[in-house]
Amino acid sequence: MAGAGSRYLKEPFPCAHEHRFEAVDRIMSLQFETVEKRLERIEGMILGVEKRLWMTVFGVVGVILSQAAQSIIEFGPK
Repeated sequence: MAGAGSRYLKEPFPCAHEHRFEAVDRIMSLQFETVEKRLERIEGMILGVEKRLWMTVFGVVGVILSQAAQSIIEFGPK
């Protein structure tokens, strides 16, 4: 009775490594998809900040130019 008990408790499954590799591949692909989605969201936020920054710069330049034009008009011939 040396062989008593279930053989599945003693013998490893022949395809355990294949399933493990498939699981690792699926997990890695999900992680990469998540990272790509996060990067796309970050890029969208950066574009929004960039647009606001340019609008601010154009606004400041517009104010400076309008003040310069106003001072030229006031300084001109009367």
